[in-house]
Amino acid sequence: MCELRRWKRPERAIGGLALACVALPFALNAAAAQTVVDLELVLAVDVSGSMDQQEQALQRRGYVEAFAHPEVVDAIRSGPYGRIAVTYVEWAGPTSQATVLPWTLVEDAASAGDFAAGLAEAPMSRFRGTSISGALTFAASLFQDNGYEGLRRAVDVSGDGANNAGAPVTPVRDEVVAAGIVVNGLPITLGPSLQTAVGAPDLAAYYRDCVIGGPGAFVIAVMEPGQLFEAIRRKLVLEIAGLPPRVVSAAATTRSAGDCLVGERLRRLWEREP
Repeated sequence: MCELRRWKRPERAIGGLALACVALPFALNAAAAQTVVDLELVLAVDVSGSMDQQEQALQRRGYVEAFAHPEVVDAIRSGPYGRIAVTYVEWAGPTSQATVLPWTLVEDAASAGDFAAGLAEAPMSRFRGTSISGALTFAASLFQDNGYEGLRRAVDVSGDGANNAGAPVTPVRDEVVAAGIVVNGLPITLGPSLQTAVGAPDLAAYYRDCVIGGPGAFVIAVMEPGQLFEAIRRKLVLEIAGLPPRVVSAAATTRSAGDCLVGERLRRLWEREP
């Protein structure tokens, strides 16, 4: 309730107080519209052509099983508010992104199970190109007016190749980090031939140097199919609980422009081939 008081200059005081009384309900309504959570998390999952259908299905199943796992639910419940907001996005080329599941409040085993079930039932996308920069730009836009106010915000990027289309990845990554969003990575390399084909002989190093950034940013690499489910679950637990294995600042993640443009250079070579 607003209360009128005596002021030395009542004509100004009352006018200012009247404005405050009018503004207060709007401020309270705006605050009430935002559900406070421990983490706002965008899961950005690669569905480009270099991921075959079996690999895509494994990746999707890994997230489904992770959200149904008690370890992930325990991590969610361990936070100050005991709840997170999460959305699941599939991406490939510069303009090829699809929101598979919209922002969802997950706060217990039941809501985590519902998220897992919805993900299991959703159709899978398949696009061309690999634009990590496009995925980051799209993911960052999803935090605007999403109905949640997180103590932390993060984008979790998984993929099997270097950025080779759209804007260079490091300037976009730096803009996302400057907005207060942490970028974590799950580079997936399921065979030596693919590892060479994607344009980064060491994809984990590429993600470390060119993709991730922000306080506590980390990479968990997957080198064979048997590691995928455990890696996804471990990554989610670390992300949700805010306990990453190491801290990498935005400035420390960029070694040189040449290292981070390897995908673009390789794509130009492919396009020149007859």
